[in-house]
Amino acid sequence: MAEHLPQAQWTQRADLAALVEAIGPGNIRWVGGAVRDTLLGAPVKDIDAATPLRPEQVVEACKAAGIRTVPTGIDHGTITVLTDGGPVEVTTLREDVSTDGRRATVAFASDWREDAARRDFTINALYADPATLELFDYFGGLQDLEARRVRFIGDARQRIREDHLRILRYYRFQARFGAALDAEAEEACAELAPMLKGLSRERVAMELTAILALPDPAPTIARMHEHGVLPVILPEAGEDQIAALEQLVATEAACEASPDLIVRLSALLPADGSIAETVAARLRLSRKHRDLLVCLAAREASDAEAPKALAYTHGSACAAGRLLLGGSDPRVIAGWEIPQLPLKGGEIVARGLSGADVSKTLRAVEARWVAEEFPDRARVLALLDELLQSRTSS
Repeated sequence: MAEHLPQAQWTQRADLAALVEAIGPGNIRWVGGAVRDTLLGAPVKDIDAATPLRPEQVVEACKAAGIRTVPTGIDHGTITVLTDGGPVEVTTLREDVSTDGRRATVAFASDWREDAARRDFTINALYADPATLELFDYFGGLQDLEARRVRFIGDARQRIREDHLRILRYYRFQARFGAALDAEAEEACAELAPMLKGLSRERVAMELTAILALPDPAPTIARMHEHGVLPVILPEAGEDQIAALEQLVATEAACEASPDLIVRLSALLPADGSIAETVAARLRLSRKHRDLLVCLAAREASDAEAPKALAYTHGSACAAGRLLLGGSDPRVIAGWEIPQLPLKGGEIVARGLSGADVSKTLRAVEARWVAEEFPDRARVLALLDELLQSRTSS
């Protein structure tokens, strides 16, 4: 008896029904994450579809139905269809012609099983008919999903040689969906870990940050280190850093703090600004994320002693991250509006100072103001008077 996908809100959407009607019933199936997550009862974020139609045929069919499309990956057979409920990626059935571990040359196919055979894991190769919700499982994905087992389709080593990034994808999917470890997959990832050196920095960064975004990435990161995978992509992370990540995750939970990928990445690095700069460049982080990573690397044991001063000096994001990395609760600065020093340089000039003495005095007042936890303007003016008097008497 055929298995069927449970009814879900997304399977009953009118805009998706219109897309199916446009492409033609029988010419489209839902595939991948939407099918997998529906079977698990998890929220569905992205919807992907497969079709034996060529990309140009998909575009023409949608155009005739008044549905907009974008040729986001047309060379590889992918058309993004802009439905009312969000984008849907529709990809022509494919088979690999050649692979080099970084990219694949594909040919369009007409056989659903051939398309399934080129995917990575059995749980990602499940298809569903939009009209009947009948499931199509060519490689035991349903059994693996029930057993919470992440298993490569076919020979694990061969699949990794086709695309080296599948090593990192395995760890991410195993952490999300796996229970017992798959021995063949674990051994293959450990054996072929050096192949990760040939990947682009952007692809590595994408998967590493996805792993760090998991509810608790520490056990997975520890296993990646044990298997020699982590040293290839993040050699700066040793056992001490992995322990720091474990402590950070525990602190996040205790403080009900939302995980921050850059803070978690910082936990995996020694507290050294030059190392942070190097890693940020290697992973091609944005300037904003690079600056945050470098700021976090300057963390000190004394950070928790004056959290508001920390926020004033380095900004709320860096301060909260440094507090978490030190095992402290960042809620002490949550919602605190960073104040401005209620004193201008012109007011110091009016007191008879000029040149470098103005900025020097302003900085001295500011330092006292921060140390006294941001008192009001009256106190700031008193601090200025004290400094000027001490300057005169000396």
